[in-house]
Amino acid sequence: MKKILFTATLFIGLQSLYAQKNTDTTRPVVKPKTDWKSTELANRGNDHILLQFGADSWGNIPDSINTKGLSRHFNIYVMLDKPFKTNPKLSAAFGVGVGSSNMYFERTFIDVKSTAVQMPFTNQASTDHFKKFKLATVFAEAPVELRFNSNPLNPTKGYKVAIGGKVGTLLSAHIKGKTLENAGGQAINNYILKEKSKRYFNSTRLVATMRAGYGIFSIHGTYQITSFLKDGAGPEIRPFSVGLTISGL
Repeated sequence: MKKILFTATLFIGLQSLYAQKNTDTTRPVVKPKTDWKSTELANRGNDHILLQFGADSWGNIPDSINTKGLSRHFNIYVMLDKPFKTNPKLSAAFGVGVGSSNMYFERTFIDVKSTAVQMPFTNQASTDHFKKFKLATVFAEAPVELRFNSNPLNPTKGYKVAIGGKVGTLLSAHIKGKTLENAGGQAINNYILKEKSKRYFNSTRLVATMRAGYGIFSIHGTYQITSFLKDGAGPEIRPFSVGLTISGL
């Protein structure tokens, strides 16, 4: 009899422990909150250097201006990143750098050295023209961004989004024409034309920016808020671009 009671008691005890164990496993695991105030983030890498390249285009231009092929840009910026103390997934960044653009045209001549009030865009569809013709501009720029990164402890392993803007001042503007052709597209000579002038261009530009990506790669887009040309110097051209950003350090 004693053996039977002992066995029953042991069985009931084991059942109770098993039931308690199952109940415990159903409880949600609560992750401890990160104490960001005591977390060292000063030396983390978070997009301190940005390299950007991609395609450019002009908005709000008349049909007489014929762009050609893939116009492109290349930018490089050095930036400081300041994480928010209460939520370092968010940060503010600012810096300096250089932005350049090469716009290509087909059978269109842009006379940056003209003395006319408006900069001439001459359609050369039925006359001699350059096979390759581009307008190149270079700006010194100061970008500002509000950033989000899903992994503030290791930003190169997180998703990121940034919105902001940049203000720039024009450093140079020039045209370059190469290989003169007749109206039929036959080469006349290998003449190269280079002319440089900032007369018709806005010396200051304001651009809205955004980018999104993962790790060191992101896609960026820009839209120029200010007109590309000075008031009265031509159409109110609004450049915009899209491209790839490689970031690091």
